[in-house]
Parts: sequence; C-alpha cells; structure tokens
Amino acid sequence: MPLPRRRFGSGQWRHAGRSLVWVPLGIIALVVVVDLLTPPDIHLGPLLVAAPAISAAIGGPALTAAVGALAVTAQVVVGIFHGGLTTPNHQAQVVALLLISVFLVFFRRVHERHERQLSRAQWVAEVAQRVFLRPVPERIGPLRIASLYAAAEAEARMGGDLYAAARTEQGTRLMIGDVRGKGLAAIGDAALLLGAFRAAAHRNPPLPRLVAHLQNAVYWDMAEYPHGRADGEGFVTAAVVDIPDDQPLIRLVSCGHPSPLLLSRGEVTALDVTDPALPLGLSGPLTEEDYTSETFPYRVGDVLLLYTDGVVETRDREGRFYPLAESVAAWQEAGETDVRRLVKHIHHSLLVHAGGQLDDDVAIMAIERLPAAGPFGQRPSAGFMLPRVAAGEAGRAPRPGPGAA
Repeated sequence: MPLPRRRFGSGQWRHAGRSLVWVPLGIIALVVVVDLLTPPDIHLGPLLVAAPAISAAIGGPALTAAVGALAVTAQVVVGIFHGGLTTPNHQAQVVALLLISVFLVFFRRVHERHERQLSRAQWVAEVAQRVFLRPVPERIGPLRIASLYAAAEAEARMGGDLYAAARTEQGTRLMIGDVRGKGLAAIGDAALLLGAFRAAAHRNPPLPRLVAHLQNAVYWDMAEYPHGRADGEGFVTAAVVDIPDDQPLIRLVSCGHPSPLLLSRGEVTALDVTDPALPLGLSGPLTEEDYTSETFPYRVGDVLLLYTDGVVETRDREGRFYPLAESVAAWQEAGETDVRRLVKHIHHSLLVHAGGQLDDDVAIMAIERLPAAGPFGQRPSAGFMLPRVAAGEAGRAPRPGPGAA
C-alpha cells in the first residue's frame, strides 16, 4: 500500500503561508523605500534578511528562494542608488544576504524532508493502531459503549494501555489492561494479550478459564522472549468482565487492576473484589481453578466504568490524585446519562486536573445497560449479535486514550 504524500500539519501551514506571504514582500518594499529616502550614510539594507527568514518559517524552499532572490535584487537596487556596487560596504551586504538566503533554502529543504519522514511514520503508526486497537462498536447486544484512549505524549499513537470487547452467544466479554514497561516490549505484550483475548473470548469459556488462558499466553511469551524487559516490568494488570444477556449482573476477575466503578441509581460504587489475582505474567502456568470470578448487580440503566491507573494516578500541581469517583458523581448529579458525554467529561476534567498534559497513558470504557429485546431469560434478537471481536481505539484528547481513548 503506497504511503500518502502529506506533510505533518501541512494544510494549516500552507494556508498560513498563502495568507502571510505579503509580510516578507512588505518588508522588502518598506526597507527599499525607506532606505532610498534616507541619507546615503544610513544603511537599512541589512534588514532585508528578515524577508527570507520569515519566508522559511511560513513557506517551503521555493517561496524562500524566490523571496531571497527578490531581497538580493532589492539590495542591489539600493546599492546602485547609494553610490554603486563598487563600495566594499554594499558588496559585503549583497554577498552576506545571498549566503544567508542560500542557507535558509537548504535548511527548509532538510526540514521538509524530515516532515515527510515524520508524516510517513505517523501514518504507519495510525494504521498499526487500527489493527492493534480495533474500534469498539457503540452498540453490542443490550449494551451501549463509549471508549477513549489518550496517550501521554502528544505525538504518540500506541502504548501499553489496552481494551477490547467480544460478543458471545450468551453475552459480552470486556477486558481492560495496562502493560508495565515501556517501548516495543510493552506494545508487543499488549498486542499478544489482545490477540489471546480475541481468539478465546468469543468461544465463551467460563471466565476463570479465559483469564487462565490470558495468563498463560503472557507468561509463555515472556519466558520465550525475555529480551528488552527489565526485572519486574514484564506483567500486565487487567480486569476481565462477563456481562450475560439474560441476567442483571456482571462477573469480574481482577488481576491487580484498579476497581471498576458502577453508576447505579444515582450512586457511584467501587466494585472491589475480595480475592484479586496477581497481574498477568507474574506467576507460572495456571488453570481455571486458580481464578475466581465475583458477581455484582448490573441492572438496566446502570453504567459500568472501566479505566486504567493512568486516570486515578494523575496528579495536579500540588500532588493530589485525580478524584475519579467524585468527578463521576458530580457528572451524575448534573442529570447526565450519555456514556459518550461521560467519557468526554472524564477526559476534559483529567486534563484540567493535570494542567493540560498527562503523565501516563489513559484508557477508559463506559458501558451502559440498555433494555434488552425481551425480559431477562430471553435471548436478544439476532440484530444485536456481532460475530467477531472488536477492540477499542485510542482518543483523542480532545482523549478523548497512556494517555480518549
């Protein structure tokens, strides 16, 4: 597939260049007119260097070269009217302006080449992200989902935070996780975990068996490819959730992950499990007997909020953690119900709390239970069924996710 030939931010810069091209031209005209009207012993010609310098900032090499040539021509005209070009002062000014213009053209060409390389790299990263984190559908069965991935770095596209959703014959499986570590090793671990979840979740194994499968996949991969991982960094915190269609409840297995929040009847409750498991990858091969799922009520109208620790560990300038539960409760009290607006609210207030820049990647999923096609105990209509797994996309700070989503 050919890469698109586009520059990073090129559209905005081209528009700005067209609207500001009069600035260097105006500088040249102003300097020439004023210099010709002043006595010969006053030299304003050196100010002409501002014209190609500004052109290099707002345009490409062609514009810079054209303005530079015009500035040199203007310098020659000024020299002719002020005693000719035989004087050392005028000769030095013309040569200096010419050399500076050539340098600016060369600098602009190198800069544009780097911009094209950056644009190609970002395009590849965006394509890889869509494979790595597939968009979560807004509607899966009797669920409405909003998701966000926000990277800590402004130009980042992928990181160690992840989330995914899988439709089964009896309900929906959800996973959110955070890979410890940095660089390609963290991205590789996240990709491995997403692949293992997508391959197994739609087969609808019992939740403990699914989590054991994820644990063993991470463990064996880390044991086989240990390079690039520092001691203690090769593990993944995760929360895996099963939401059956025919029962008003959720089943949860937490592997060292922050407790989900349940928004129900105007209250915000943390779903703290009594027997949390170790993060994935910290222990050897396990079986479903090593995991226990815990059950929590989840009725129509309730909202389940899954998030990574980048949310609750974000600090303000005074070192205070982001109060997620209080922020969500305030959002509820304002009468809001749309999960998409909830995710945007969290992302916005998180950026305000952090002073505009996140220190860690952030991933968020908000899942609202809608009325089923029939009463509990009756399977929803086939229109709700999704035959394949879908995984989340990162956000656009405005998030809206290590970062809306």
